[in-house]
Amino acid sequence: MRAVVQRVKCAKVTIRGETVGKIGPGLVVFLGVGENDTNDDLDYLVEKVANLRIFEDKDGKMNLSVLQLGLEVLVVPQFTIWGDCRRGRRPDFSHAALPKKAEEMYEEYIMGLRDTGLSVETGRFRETMIVSLENDGPVTILLDSDKLF
Repeated sequence: MRAVVQRVKCAKVTIRGETVGKIGPGLVVFLGVGENDTNDDLDYLVEKVANLRIFEDKDGKMNLSVLQLGLEVLVVPQFTIWGDCRRGRRPDFSHAALPKKAEEMYEEYIMGLRDTGLSVETGRFRETMIVSLENDGPVTILLDSDKLF
């Protein structure tokens, strides 16, 4: 699984003029599921995102997590994270999971974050979304569960 994680002041997802997910301070997670991803990948990214220490403590050092601070998370499905642009000019998405698997793992990921006690808002799977966010820092982190195994 791959995630682009951004520390934000606020964020929202709009579909056809309707706001379907909205948070204040916290994290936006753009989540992509790969064809070979398993529950181990999912568990790794749930734990990593919930406990990622990218919020400043009283000394200005990135030392606190979204979970420690009780902030919110907005999870947006984004298969394009799996786009391989090494050849040619058109991304190859052949390593992204098929929609059925990707949607199941996306939903399980959301449940996993909620199980940690986090407040989680979401985008909608297989929808065209407008994602608006105010990046804080900016702080943007790329996570890839495959890099560990």
